[in-house]
Amino acid sequence: MRILFIGDVVGNSGLDAILTHLPKVIADWKVDFALVNGENAASTGFGITEEAYEKIITAGADVVTLGNHSWNRKEALGLIERVPRLIRPINYIDGAPGNGAAVLNAKNGKRVLVINALGRLFMEPTEDPFGRIDRELTTTSPMLGDTIHAIIVDFHCEATGEKQAAGRFCDGRASLVAGTHTHTPSADYQILRGGTAFITDVGMTGDYDSVVGMQADEPLRRFTTGIPAGRFEAATGPATMCGVAVETNDATGLALRIAPVRIGGRLKQARPSFWTAKP
Repeated sequence: MRILFIGDVVGNSGLDAILTHLPKVIADWKVDFALVNGENAASTGFGITEEAYEKIITAGADVVTLGNHSWNRKEALGLIERVPRLIRPINYIDGAPGNGAAVLNAKNGKRVLVINALGRLFMEPTEDPFGRIDRELTTTSPMLGDTIHAIIVDFHCEATGEKQAAGRFCDGRASLVAGTHTHTPSADYQILRGGTAFITDVGMTGDYDSVVGMQADEPLRRFTTGIPAGRFEAATGPATMCGVAVETNDATGLALRIAPVRIGGRLKQARPSFWTAKP
């Protein structure tokens, strides 16, 4: 199975990159399942709106995951109850709207379990993500490669150590564990010993002439003076669509290959050589 995981979409610039690049790469690379983290996809760069969600789905995403900004826009509370392809962190307190895990159909008809979890280090208080993930994997990982053809974990987290621990915790039980939230692509994409593809952070889909996707003036002012003078606003320059491409073994559901994806904008471009034609 061919899986494309795209990192945090930030504001209108990030949405434009999704609309421009995602349909083309899905077609060109014959992607079976595309996941997009959309928790910053609102025009402000915080939260998600129905309009942003619909644009991401229209561009070809099979599921949209969230994170610590899940509820920044009030409309997300109602939206997540109506659309099964919008997933929020599984370790929010019991009774939170929506679901933290879902089995969805890929474009090739195969079944994919998606789990979204929120780290705890340097983040808002949440329930234990490892326990919640373990309960899902204990039930479903024995079916990996059989009735469940891939398992993807979006671990939305600030601390690199916690994300790396999550990768090892899921190794051999998931197809892919990808870190999101810090908006900077890491270089440690790899297949772990048990066969799980992993990257500490896939990066953001946003304008990298910024401070984590925000126009730089206000963050700089706060860092240098400690005094806020206005709101953070999403940067509006050309965005780089960042993520990872993963190919799995149909017999086991575990990973065979992983490569970074960086398309458009300012960053050095990267595409999976195992899916792209040789010149």
